[in-house]
Amino acid sequence: MTADEVERAARDVGLTGLGTIRTEAAHKAPEGVEALVLLALSREGWAMFTASPEYGDGAVDPLDRWSMRVVGELATALGAVPLFPFGGPPYQPFLRWAAASGRIWPSALGMSMHEEHGVWMSFRGALGFAALDGVPQPGGAARPCDACASKPCLKACPVDAFGGERYDVDACAAHVGAPEGAACRLRGCLARRACWVGQDWVPQPERAAFHMGAFLRARAEA
Repeated sequence: MTADEVERAARDVGLTGLGTIRTEAAHKAPEGVEALVLLALSREGWAMFTASPEYGDGAVDPLDRWSMRVVGELATALGAVPLFPFGGPPYQPFLRWAAASGRIWPSALGMSMHEEHGVWMSFRGALGFAALDGVPQPGGAARPCDACASKPCLKACPVDAFGGERYDVDACAAHVGAPEGAACRLRGCLARRACWVGQDWVPQPERAAFHMGAFLRARAEA
């Protein structure tokens, strides 16, 4: 099995690779996992998800449940171990794995950013392999934020939720849930939309509203 073959198989089920690494002790991967492929929803994956039983059954966490099923089935087909960033504790160290890829960094906004997806990346799972051929060397690209002098993302939030030392999640949630927050709630975070990286991955309104709705429900339950 090669890394390219895994990527092609992932695309067939609505997923795309964010990065592939050979594991080391510091990565804290499960025992026996020598290579990891990090997965996100592909451009076609949203349509696959919305056509799924999980999307329409009315139960909680439909995207996580879809991800667990699809990544699990893909893992079985490829002889891999399915791993997820949710469902804990304990939680798998996805951010550690992401950093090891050399393609993902903390953004100026605080959340992770990918060299292609920008701040619109979201882990749906990972595949762990005992052996995998064709694993690329860690990426050597520079973090895009370091070359961005104007930082438009930090100026776009209507309530300056990213202007302090930490993300002001309460101010963000209050704005998104209010009538004046309709632009963020229905089209996606304005701060994220201001970033020039990953503009091809900005979600369509239906998907943006889905994620914002999940965010508001999580805050209400916190």
